[in-house]
Amino acid sequence: MADDVTAFTPIRLTDVAARLPALLPDLPVILHAAVTGLRARPNTRDSIGRVFQNRAGRYRDRVFLRFDDERISYGDANATVNRYAAVLTDRGVGHGDVVAIMLRNSPNTVLMMLAAVKCGAIAGMVNYNQTGEVLAHSLGLLDAKVLVTDADLVDAVTESGASADPMAIDEMVRLAAGAPTANPASVDTVRAKDPAFYIFTSGTTGLPKASVMTHQRWLRAMAGFGGLGLRLHSSDTLYCALPLYHNNALTVTLASVLVSGATLALDRSFSATRFWDRVIAADATAFVYIGEVCRYLLNQPPKPTDRAHRVRVICGNGLRPEIWDEFATRFGIKRICEFYGASEGNAAFINMFNMPRTAGFAPMPLAYVEYDPDTGAPRRGSDGRVRRVPRGQPGLLISPVNRLSPFDGYTDPVATEQKLIRNAFKDGDCWFNTGDLMAAQGMGHAVFVDRL
Repeated sequence: MADDVTAFTPIRLTDVAARLPALLPDLPVILHAAVTGLRARPNTRDSIGRVFQNRAGRYRDRVFLRFDDERISYGDANATVNRYAAVLTDRGVGHGDVVAIMLRNSPNTVLMMLAAVKCGAIAGMVNYNQTGEVLAHSLGLLDAKVLVTDADLVDAVTESGASADPMAIDEMVRLAAGAPTANPASVDTVRAKDPAFYIFTSGTTGLPKASVMTHQRWLRAMAGFGGLGLRLHSSDTLYCALPLYHNNALTVTLASVLVSGATLALDRSFSATRFWDRVIAADATAFVYIGEVCRYLLNQPPKPTDRAHRVRVICGNGLRPEIWDEFATRFGIKRICEFYGASEGNAAFINMFNMPRTAGFAPMPLAYVEYDPDTGAPRRGSDGRVRRVPRGQPGLLISPVNRLSPFDGYTDPVATEQKLIRNAFKDGDCWFNTGDLMAAQGMGHAVFVDRL
């Protein structure tokens, strides 16, 4: 748990007002993302595949993906996605089916995911480090119609005892070579309420669970992380060394890039020693992180490349308040878009105002309540209701489950119900238990304290 009391510094109206002018140059990006992301309703035909192919039509010749020396334009990427979608369709993949994707970072990982959602299918993003019982469990949860994996991972699937029949990505590429490049009609059958991804939890409290990400929720993330948070321009390049089975990569980076036709520079993996060299080689102006990345970079000895980059904004979660200023100063980062959220959660904070040492701002009403440190459950009073903590003190963050902030849950209904708190403040209400301690700072802001 963070023990630095300065982490809970109050945020006042004057603090926010002083930073509003910095948002003015980015208003076109903010509005564009808001229109795209917030207009979706459960039954509208708004989907990730439709957004991508619209962007591809608009930004056809711009670079969409960079990977080492490879450059793929939006137009060429869409053509490849459509070919892959045609192959999936020939394999019997249709609306609501699952396509398991067990690929290391490469352009094909992004393109396969987009192909799956264009078919109306659900992309099950499998951690390629899994083996044995854990891998068999994960694949069993997906019950995929097709499993696409790297050729050298086929044996891991077979040896796990999973019933899945893996297809190597090389075979997918071969089959797609002569497939049609036109946008598939299946895109028009996808509704915003339909599941788009299954993202696996880490499995730190048992075997991994598959959380559900709908198209609508992803589009809202585009409005939040892409429009209010990163606010990339078409000239920006966003560097990502996080694995694409992680939602920071799959949702935050991809949504932020698609908002304005920017470029996503993928790397195979994170390297603390070569990080800034890779960022400079990609000509990146932004990157996405998790907290450990920042800590590893700070632990490296100072090098000339620490400030030889063009990065102006970074986005991620878990940058601890106690190292925030040191990180920003050493590496010359002008804007840190820290956020708080979870793959399965229904609430998020975004540091849209570039406030130091905060997880950001949340527009929805949330509650910080007393908790049982042994179980992580909210503590109820003699009246049976949960109790809020005094303002500024750490409490268990819970968020209301309703039409405006639905909880999509997991593939397992029992696991879904275990995350819900019913009759919290009144009969009939329902709240999502984040399992995280946070402290309110005022003006809708909060700081992350600890994970229970």
